[in-house]
Amino acid sequence: MLMKHLQGGVKKGAFDEAEAQRRFEAWKQKKQAKVDSLKADMADKRQQAAKQRLEDEEAKNQAKAEAVAKKKAELAAAKAEAEAAAAATETTEATEAPAAE
Repeated sequence: MLMKHLQGGVKKGAFDEAEAQRRFEAWKQKKQAKVDSLKADMADKRQQAAKQRLEDEEAKNQAKAEAVAKKKAELAAAKAEAEAAAAATETTEATEAPAAE
């Protein structure tokens, strides 16, 4: 469309063919620079979004790992407590058994 417009200017004598070609090339380079800039911005945004998703996922995984570790520690403490109570009961029964005889 722009080249057609520029050719109209050449026909009217506003400028020559070389000037029309120069203006068209300048416009084309400017347009390409805009497109390249938009592509770079979009790629940067995609990269930042991917980085943010990774950070969020790592935070969730860390929280889940902490919760699992806490639960395992609670279960281990409960098991140790149960074993200690069982050992204390056995010790008490063992000391009471000779006295009963």
